[in-house]
Amino acid sequence: MITSRIKAQLQGNISLFLYLGILVAVNVVAAYFPMSFDLTEDNRYTLTSSTRTLLDEVDGPVYVDVLLGGAFPAGFKRLQRATREMLDDFRGESGLLDYTFTDPNTGSKEQINALREEFAKQGLNPTNLRIKENGETTEKLIFPYAVISYGGRSVPVNLLEAEMPGLPPEVILNNSISLLEYKLSSALFRLIHPEKPNIVFIRGHGELIPEQTADLRRELRPYYSFTYLTLDSVFRIHPEVDLLIVARPRGAFSEPDKFKIDQYIMKGGKAIFLIDPLNISLDSMRASREFMPMEYNLNLDDLLYKYGVRVEKNLVLDLECSRIPIEVGRMGNNPQYDLLPWFYHPAVQPDLDHPMVKNLNRVNFNFPASLDTIQTKTPVQKTILMTSSEYSRLQYPPVQIGFDILRYEPDPAKFNKGPQPLAILLEGQFPSNYENRVPQFFLDSLKARGEAFKSVSEPTGVIVVADGDIIRNPYNPETNEAKALGYNVYERRQYANKDFALNMIEYLLDQRGLIEARSRDVRLRLLDKVKVTQEKTYWQVLNLGLPLLLLLLFGVGFHFWRRRRYAHN
Repeated sequence: MITSRIKAQLQGNISLFLYLGILVAVNVVAAYFPMSFDLTEDNRYTLTSSTRTLLDEVDGPVYVDVLLGGAFPAGFKRLQRATREMLDDFRGESGLLDYTFTDPNTGSKEQINALREEFAKQGLNPTNLRIKENGETTEKLIFPYAVISYGGRSVPVNLLEAEMPGLPPEVILNNSISLLEYKLSSALFRLIHPEKPNIVFIRGHGELIPEQTADLRRELRPYYSFTYLTLDSVFRIHPEVDLLIVARPRGAFSEPDKFKIDQYIMKGGKAIFLIDPLNISLDSMRASREFMPMEYNLNLDDLLYKYGVRVEKNLVLDLECSRIPIEVGRMGNNPQYDLLPWFYHPAVQPDLDHPMVKNLNRVNFNFPASLDTIQTKTPVQKTILMTSSEYSRLQYPPVQIGFDILRYEPDPAKFNKGPQPLAILLEGQFPSNYENRVPQFFLDSLKARGEAFKSVSEPTGVIVVADGDIIRNPYNPETNEAKALGYNVYERRQYANKDFALNMIEYLLDQRGLIEARSRDVRLRLLDKVKVTQEKTYWQVLNLGLPLLLLLLFGVGFHFWRRRRYAHN
């Protein structure tokens, strides 16, 4: 009997050591060969194929300094945790990446001030975070940035999306989390590939002056090379030009200028056309009680028509719009102003699952026209990027426009034209505008340079926006002051024009498909705050007490099981 008992105990000990050995072996294997399974509906823990390909190119150490260390309220903890998880995914794909979380608010007062001065030189501006705890509100300056270093170069990444009026903080944080992979991979791509794509702004036809695109160019400068080109001063657009931007022309394009643009696109060049078909602006209206817009003779209709889009000669009015100051009365000799909705300035909310406009906030248009798609001879895919709201209206010249429209409440029955296309992406192989009608002079010019006329383009992309001011920043020539692109000086509100402009450029120049990560959608699943407050104690007791109760029941049960098993030995 004693021998049987010893034998049973020995078998139990062997089984215990065997289980422990298997557990240790599994942990060792998992440490060297990490595996994970993403079972989430939105695939939030799965990197896109373009990001994985980029990380495979890393051949040196990558260091990421995340300035989000320290304690934060629940909302920012989500961003902090999501950043850590995203960097863990990056590190799982490339063992050469390492990261740390640092708190810029730790240290002596002198150290903190010196660090903030250094951050200011790098363009890292803090965010004032208001924290509400136990009925008290405190403020804390945070730096929601990650600084990525590779190959002796560094680039900062803003992890937090800008606040927008009307959007709850939870939505802004959720959008920030959705864009983490895109922002981190884009920054790493620029470090791995330091060569800058070439962007050319066309001039010579009354286009936007440099001061009116100062904010956009400021954003482009670290990552792109850009210059201005007068078409009649060159024989052709050089193939090394990666993107051509035609920004709000006012004068007619000559046939030689159009031919240069056409053949540039035929050779795979990419272009953005920002077109105003009618001569109208808020300043011109203020100078006259009533204003009748006239058509611009840009001589671009046939070119764009051939590529698959037509810019209509009209104006799109929308009940969803920004506001402008209008004199509503006088007090003595002083005029009284009020901000009233200006239907000619639609505030467009993109509603499309496309990486260029995904998660984009409202974009402010100024006197836009509508666009129409045209069937092309060659296969061209047409994607409508921006539309007005369903409460839209159209006006065609000749029509007199004045501020009297604001004296009365708008009649929704008149705003019944439905969504109108305002921006269209064209992708594919484009037919030449000069097929079967090339002037002999153009052929001789091509032949002299050893080039041939192309009637069908290489696969490429063109974007057409029916608003030339979409990339224009507010500029005061008297003070030489340029405000942020998309900033509405009347409402003191920031619209997403800059984001849209940068997304257009990045999409067309995206060689690796990294913008695919921009379409990631991390769904926001909010808790019922009232229910959380009411049932707080219940869930705390359940989460703390239930595991202890189960552990106690398991211990008691295991004790009685052992007694019964060895009772007869």
